[in-house]
Amino acid sequence: MADLTHFDEAGNAHMVDVSGKAVTDRLAVAEAAIKMQPETLGHITQGTAKKGDVLGVARLAGIMGAKKTSDLIPLCHPLPITKVTLDLTPDDTLPGVRITATVKTSGQTGVEMEALTAASTAALTIYDMLKASEKGMQIVNIQLVRKEGGKSGVYTADKAR
Repeated sequence: MADLTHFDEAGNAHMVDVSGKAVTDRLAVAEAAIKMQPETLGHITQGTAKKGDVLGVARLAGIMGAKKTSDLIPLCHPLPITKVTLDLTPDDTLPGVRITATVKTSGQTGVEMEALTAASTAALTIYDMLKASEKGMQIVNIQLVRKEGGKSGVYTADKAR
C-alpha cells in the first residue's frame, strides 16, 4: 500500500499530512455529461423547464459543490479555493449537456476532487431540475481531464479511452 497515501503502514485510513509540501498554484479540470431525450434537452434550450433556469442553477450548484468537497469526501483537506468555473453546454449530438468544471487554488494539495465534485454536482442538479420530464437521464463520463501543479506536475487524460 506504499503508493496509496491515504493509508498508514497498518492499512488504516488517515488524512495525508501535507504540511511539508510547497505551496504552488494548482488547477484541475473535470468533465461530466448528462444524456437525455431531445425533448428534455429542449426544456433547457427553450427555457421551458418548470423549475426555472436549469443551467444557471446547475452552475451555482457546481460552485457550491466544489466549496463543500471536504465536507463530502472524508479524507479531503479543506482548501482555500481561488476560482471555480462551470461551463455547461447543451449538445444535440449527445443529446444532453456537457459539463466542464475548472478549479484553482494556491496550496499544498491539489483540487482534483473539487473539480470532480463540481462537475458531478452540476450534473445531479440538472437531473433534479428535469426529473419530472424524464427519469431515465444518465450521468456519464465523469473524469479528471487535467491537473497542474504540485510535485507530480501536469497530468492530461488520454481522450482515446
